[in-house]
Amino acid sequence: MEKPHFRVALLHPRYWLTWSLFGLWYLVAQLPYRWQMTLGRGVGKLMLRFAKSRRIIAERNLALCFPELPPRKREQLLRRNFASNGIALMETGMAWFRSSQWLRKRFTIEGLEYLQAPHERGQGVVMMAMHFTTLEIGAAFMSMSHPVDGMYRPHKNPVYDYMQRKGRERHGESSNVLQRKDVRGMLRALQKGRAVWYAPDQDYGIKQGVFAPLFGVPAATVTGTSRFARVGRAQVVPYTVTRLEEKGLYHVKVFPPLAEIPSGDEQKDAVLVNQFVEARMRENPSQYMWVHRRFKTRPEGEEPFYPARKRRRKKRKPLASR
Repeated sequence: MEKPHFRVALLHPRYWLTWSLFGLWYLVAQLPYRWQMTLGRGVGKLMLRFAKSRRIIAERNLALCFPELPPRKREQLLRRNFASNGIALMETGMAWFRSSQWLRKRFTIEGLEYLQAPHERGQGVVMMAMHFTTLEIGAAFMSMSHPVDGMYRPHKNPVYDYMQRKGRERHGESSNVLQRKDVRGMLRALQKGRAVWYAPDQDYGIKQGVFAPLFGVPAATVTGTSRFARVGRAQVVPYTVTRLEEKGLYHVKVFPPLAEIPSGDEQKDAVLVNQFVEARMRENPSQYMWVHRRFKTRPEGEEPFYPARKRRRKKRKPLASR
């Protein structure tokens, strides 16, 4: 995709509120790190109280994945998790608005050689990410450490879309952005020896995947990981980003390639992917995004785990405009 360009149309009065909110976000991002952590935890408390639908989803996910925990322990985990989600808002501001020099002082990285080795021999890499709350700031750390092409979903608000792309691309001059639906573009990048960011841990429906166990629960799992690795002749290299809040630091860990993928059996590969993802979720459960409906798609005959979403009624146009 082309680099984002500013357009005069983005200054239309209908976007002034959006620009004002971005201005506030920018100012908050300049605050000392400790202050931002405190603000983030406060936002998390508000989310826990008022984002009832997200709380219900997170509670259900934790009950499904950690049935062995007493209710009191799960409630404590839930509260820590919502605090982490609030902090993620602050971290997004840091990633988009703080300097690369400031960010470089905030993280350590381990295992970078697992990305460098295939790059040197011209082999592509499927950088397997997971939806932890550190996802946005972690992407900035990775793009400062190695050229990475990111998957991107356009935002409906053009100002937000512009700022999002600017924020994500500013730390990696040789990094590119690919639309999430641009499968051909992703394959071309892999075949050219690029590293492409890809997260297989959300529920996109069974049409794009298979059911594979996650915490012992059948979960609709995309088979893109193995297909991209096979067609793109690429290695699958996972990584995680852990917030070490007490130290004011983050640790990026790049894992050795998942050599078993692709195996030629997409079902087997999906099981391997979920086993790896589950292990990382167990290591750091409070920083995972439990607010997503990970078990939304159920096998035929099974009852849904989450309450049905309320459909918004479309506003009817006035008779005069029909």
